[in-house]
Amino acid sequence: MMNHFFLSVLALVSGLFGCTTTPPYQALNSSLMNTNNMTDRTDTATFGTGCFWCTEAIFEQLEGVLKVTSGYSGGQVANPTYKQVCTGETGHAECVQVVYEPAKISYDDLLKVFFEVHDPTSLNRQGADVGTQYRSAIFYHDNEQKEKAEYYKTELNRVGAYDKPVITEIVPFTKFYPAEDYHQEYYQNNKNSNPYCSIVIRPKLEKFQKVFAAKLKKN
Repeated sequence: MMNHFFLSVLALVSGLFGCTTTPPYQALNSSLMNTNNMTDRTDTATFGTGCFWCTEAIFEQLEGVLKVTSGYSGGQVANPTYKQVCTGETGHAECVQVVYEPAKISYDDLLKVFFEVHDPTSLNRQGADVGTQYRSAIFYHDNEQKEKAEYYKTELNRVGAYDKPVITEIVPFTKFYPAEDYHQEYYQNNKNSNPYCSIVIRPKLEKFQKVFAAKLKKN
């Protein structure tokens, strides 16, 4: 369980809540915080946080995020189906691929959302969903993403943000396979018909919206 995560950690590493002390992330090597190349280009981030229905609905609300795709990554089977991934035998994790504009939202911001919206201390499990396909994972696309992901994981463990150690897997991105069409925009398409959306996804979404209100799209 989290130990008041945003009161003790995100305020510490980002100043999100008006912390008057210098956030430790500012002490990072300048290569980690380089923004010189943040023009009109886009970048890609790939995260595994358990069920991608929840994660897709969250990340697509962030200002600067252009596209969020639910899918599978980290396994050894090409073009897996949802049924195959659910067996836990393909090696894949359910994940989202996020295309974003670094000029509007940073990879640091995406990491803060990542660590807030799921339990990174739970091994191969998120809530009632159990299996390696639900593991906490960051698939980094370059060395800068790797260094930042490892930094945040180390800091969260150093300050004791959770009652248990963060065990998020940080591995190089290899291949992403989009999930079947019916998984895309799942919350938007099923929020009034599937009880899972109102019982599980909506409360997470509402909590996220309160915490990250300043980062949300305006329309």
